[in-house]
Amino acid sequence: MSLGACTELSRFLAVASAKPNSRNSNGSSIIRHSLRYATASYGSVLSKSRSRRDKNTVVAEAGGQVLTYRDAGVDIDAGSELVRRIAKMAPGIGGFGGLFPLGDSYLVAGTDGVGTKVMLAFETGIHDTIGIDLVAMSVNDIVTSGAKPLFFLDYFATGHLDVDVAEKVIKGIVDGCKQSDCVLLGGETAEMPGLYKEGEYDLSGCAVGIVKKDSVINGKNIIAGDILIGLPSSGVHSNGFSLVRRVLAQSGLSLKDKLPGGDITIAEALMTPTVIYVKQVLDLVGKGGIKGIAHVTGGGFTDNIPRVFPEGLGALIYKDSWEVPTVFKWLQEAGKIEDSEMRRTFNMGIGMVLVVSQEAANRILENRSDTEKAYRIGEVINGNGVTYG
Repeated sequence: MSLGACTELSRFLAVASAKPNSRNSNGSSIIRHSLRYATASYGSVLSKSRSRRDKNTVVAEAGGQVLTYRDAGVDIDAGSELVRRIAKMAPGIGGFGGLFPLGDSYLVAGTDGVGTKVMLAFETGIHDTIGIDLVAMSVNDIVTSGAKPLFFLDYFATGHLDVDVAEKVIKGIVDGCKQSDCVLLGGETAEMPGLYKEGEYDLSGCAVGIVKKDSVINGKNIIAGDILIGLPSSGVHSNGFSLVRRVLAQSGLSLKDKLPGGDITIAEALMTPTVIYVKQVLDLVGKGGIKGIAHVTGGGFTDNIPRVFPEGLGALIYKDSWEVPTVFKWLQEAGKIEDSEMRRTFNMGIGMVLVVSQEAANRILENRSDTEKAYRIGEVINGNGVTYG
């Protein structure tokens, strides 16, 4: 890992991507420029709230009003408009990971950050798991194509390098790579005085994997009647934290307080690291019947599940088909957040959605274990978007 003095923030790059309706007859790479609302950044993420923001905004009272993501400073519609404009310059964008042809395989790349979850790391002093979140956000994206992660690169930026804190962050990155069965190949540590406040830092990372061309999961064979299998999340993961922080301020509680309805503190609930689904998903892919995979990040069910469908198909989500974690119930109640806003901002307890044949669904559900749970959460229907019933 190199240490350099930088004068500007790194820029996220568009990479190649697969989409069910994309056409790529000449073998060239397909460009990806997805939007991750809650982690907030641009490239793989649209950053709406950087670590430079005054931390005092976290404790300002919001007056008990009904909260939305826009109230918290993140405008999903503006982010979507940016992606539409980028699409004019780089047609074919929109997948979870970018595919680059290499012989009989594709290299699959994804880049991401952890958004304003880092601000809670500053406040709680929990720095040794935020690196797991960083790895998870990229490897979970590229595994949606059926790709096995090969290596990961990180970027750690700060105003003044605290070696002990940085070591804890990198330890989390190493742990995340181990969980993903990939290598931490290198990275960049940037010390930029004046850009960040004392004790603050920001993170980004990039994962690269590989998949055989004839084994790519791209959604093109999805049909009405296919089943949606949900893999449970560990909690909020790494999206929606601008709204989380606003809710926390409105609630009058502190990070040290016990989570209402739970048996852990609010800090422990919110800082629980993102689940890395790589091994579980690749094991299921190897058994066949997986037609599409959606990583549920910023945009929630509403914006992420339709990304894997061919035109003319939508999703019907079964009500009460999985257990919603306590942290989401508290966030909704304390923030007076509408159901539609929750579904478009948070994962609601499902971090990955597999679109599978009915035969594969039966097999997955019959073989599920206490350690690797799975739920039948819905089905593919004719139409568009996501409906709930």
